[in-house]
Amino acid sequence: MRKLIYLFVLFAFSTLVEARETITISGKITNTTDAKIVIRGESFSKDIMLKPDGSFSETFPIEYNGSYLLATEQNRSTIYLGKGTKLNVSADDKDFYKTIKYTGAGSLENQYLIEKSLILNSVPNEELFRLNENDFLKKIVEIKTAILAKYNAATFTNADFKADEAKSINYLEQVYLVNYPSYHQHYAKLENFKASDSYPKFDQKTDLDNENDYLFSNAYKQLVNAKFNENVEKQLTPNDQFMYKFALPEMKKYKSQSIKNGLAQALAYEINASNPDATLLYNDLMALSTSEKFKTDITEKYNKIKSLSNGTPSPKFDYENHKGGKTSLESFKGKYVYIDVWATWCGPCRQEIPSLQKVEQQYEGKNIEFVSISIDAKRDYDKWKKLVTDQKLGGTQLIADNDWNSKFVKDYAIDGIPRFILVGPDGNIVNADAPRPSDPQLINLLTTLKI
Repeated sequence: MRKLIYLFVLFAFSTLVEARETITISGKITNTTDAKIVIRGESFSKDIMLKPDGSFSETFPIEYNGSYLLATEQNRSTIYLGKGTKLNVSADDKDFYKTIKYTGAGSLENQYLIEKSLILNSVPNEELFRLNENDFLKKIVEIKTAILAKYNAATFTNADFKADEAKSINYLEQVYLVNYPSYHQHYAKLENFKASDSYPKFDQKTDLDNENDYLFSNAYKQLVNAKFNENVEKQLTPNDQFMYKFALPEMKKYKSQSIKNGLAQALAYEINASNPDATLLYNDLMALSTSEKFKTDITEKYNKIKSLSNGTPSPKFDYENHKGGKTSLESFKGKYVYIDVWATWCGPCRQEIPSLQKVEQQYEGKNIEFVSISIDAKRDYDKWKKLVTDQKLGGTQLIADNDWNSKFVKDYAIDGIPRFILVGPDGNIVNADAPRPSDPQLINLLTTLKI
């Protein structure tokens, strides 16, 4: 658990003092699964209920001019909200990215962002970062050139947006370059990969403590997170399981409160059942962050973690089985249950599959059941079914009923995956944050239990 999981963050949670603008969003989004859209931002969340025909109209205050997230249960997109915004949006949720259209005040900026996202999504991350160094650098030039062509051809009505977006395009290039060495190592399965001496260096003149850029640019947020993580990891020793002892002092150096709050959001991952200093970290983050929403969320998580001590009854599940029907935790009573919470899109999760298969083979016929619970979204259901079949995954393969919002996931305060849990034959928790299959400590634990 040495590395924090920064999950392609489209927004962080921070607090600004007072609302600066009141904006209007209306339109029609058809074929949603729950008749709702959500606008999220920095310590901001607005639920908008749709009428039976998918139409809506809402006027509400925003806390800053910049990037927000427009999300349905199945899809999400970056949206820019600022002074004078009066947007009309239409989309078919079944083909969201090809059908979303904006009209009204602010539409030129947001239609540009849709076109930009189509360019970015044209090359999946896995494919992009698997390229060799020369091909990767060529592809980055192609991506940046295509975005600049859209940018230069666009007519923007918001001068601040135009200036901030020019910087954001450069931040995007920087974050690609910063991430490539470690991402290529992972996707190309080259454990000792190092970039060449001629590989472009990070621009040390880049200001990584800019409140405005953090509120505007998702690429800038990712860049800040990546460089922060890189700085903290340099201070770790091989025996350090957690980052918070080194991360907290670095976080306190920032002037931007939004950045502090965003980094606190990521570090809250280390408030977990296996961290002996979870209480200390909880108190420090409560003091560091100014986001009331974040404080409410981590307090809820902290209280749940306190209830997940060894020997207490485990939260239950009853989920769809890949082989058909549903399977509950109670159905394994009398056996140890080693639970893997994962998703098909999670690289580190899939990395653990070979190690998990080896452990399953080693304990075949023993008094232990290996259960994998996917938290894939409904839109990825077929992808989950196919991967389990194609990879011939063993054990009991289940899929949760509501991805991250599934009760079992929330009861275990899971906010990062993969996550492994060990439950005893009596249904009580043995370890709420058990070692990974690739960690030798798992076999040591199972040996101690004489399974």
